Amino acid sequence: MPDPVPEPVSVQPVVGPLTSAALFLVGTIEPGGESAVRDVLPDLAAVARSLGFRYPDSGLACVAGFGSSAWDRLFAGPRPARLHPFPELRGPLHHAPATPGDVLLHIRAERMDVCYAWAAQLLDKLGGALRIVDETHGFRYLDHRDLLGFVDGTENPVGDDARSAALVGADDPPFEGGSYVVVQKYLHDLAAWNALPVEEQERVIGRTKFEDVEFPDEDKPADSHIALNTITDPDGAERDILRANMPFGSFRDGEFGTYFIGYAADPDVTERMLRNMFLGGPPGTHDRILDFSTAVTGSLFFAPRAGFLDAPPPPPVLARSGDRPEPVPAPVRQEPVAAGPDHGSLRIGSLQESAQ
Repeated sequence: MPDPVPEPVSVQPVVGPLTSAALFLVGTIEPGGESAVRDVLPDLAAVARSLGFRYPDSGLACVAGFGSSAWDRLFAGPRPARLHPFPELRGPLHHAPATPGDVLLHIRAERMDVCYAWAAQLLDKLGGALRIVDETHGFRYLDHRDLLGFVDGTENPVGDDARSAALVGADDPPFEGGSYVVVQKYLHDLAAWNALPVEEQERVIGRTKFEDVEFPDEDKPADSHIALNTITDPDGAERDILRANMPFGSFRDGEFGTYFIGYAADPDVTERMLRNMFLGGPPGTHDRILDFSTAVTGSLFFAPRAGFLDAPPPPPVLARSGDRPEPVPAPVRQEPVAAGPDHGSLRIGSLQESAQ
C-alpha cells in the first residue's frame, strides 16, 4: 500500500480553519540578532513541511508577523503602508496598553505537541536572537465558547468575505496578500463575572448565552460588546476583521482569559473597535466587558505573504555600526468612532472555519 499523502501545511495562512490548539509567541529581537532572524525566514516552510509529513492529520499552520520598528531593522525598501506601533488607549475607566513586540508567531494545529515542536525547532535555529516576552497556549473550549461561557466567533466572515476583510489588496501592491495583526491578552475576573445573573451577562454581550442568538438592535444595550464592535462606514457598509482568538488559563497562576488576535486588511478597522471599547462610542459608553476583562498586552504586526518570507528583501544599510532606523510614530487617533447597528460576534472570540 502506498503511503498516505499528507495534508498540505500552510505558512502565512491568515484565512484558515479553526484548530483545537494554538501557540502564540511574541518576541523581541536581541541587539545584533537581526541577521539570525532574517536567515531563518526561508526555513519556516521547510520546518512546517517536515512536521506536516510526519503528522498529516495535525492541521499545522503557522503565521509570522513583524512589528513596526523591527521591520525597519530587518528589511530595506518599501514598508507596509499602514504599519505603525500599537496605539495605547487610556479611557476614563479602562486602559489598553502597548507592549513590546518585534515578532509574532501564531502557530495552530489539532495537537499542541505539534505546535510546540514547530516552535522548538524554529527557536533552536534562532539561537537566542529572539527573546520571548509573551507565550500563551490556547485551546478550543467546549462548543466554541470562551471562558465567559458564550459561543465566540459566530459572526466571523468566511470565504471571499474573510479574504476581503483580512488581506491587503491592490492598493498596496508590494504587500498585497499580507495582513495587519493586532494581538491583546485579556484576563477575566471570572468570580465577578459568574456572580452576574445570566440575563445581565447577556446584556453585557448583546447575545443570549445558551442559544447564541443576537439581540435585536432595539434591545441591544448601547454599551454592549456587540454594539460597540460593529463598525460601519459613512455609507453604511460594515467593516470587519478576521478573528483567530482562543481561551487560555492557568490554575496555578489563577489567570484565565482570551487571547485576541485580529487580522485585517486595514488596521484602522481593528483600532476603531478598540477605541469604541476603551474610549467610548459615543463617549461615556465604554464596553461593559472591560469591567470584567483586563487587557494586559497590545501589539501590532504585519504578516507578509509566504513568498516574501521565502525570498525576503535585503537588510537595511545603516549609517554606522549599531545604528537603528527610527520607528515610525503611531498615528494620533484617540477619538471614539460610532458603532454600526448591525450584528457582531464577541469580538474577542475564536475563528470559525473559513475557506482557504
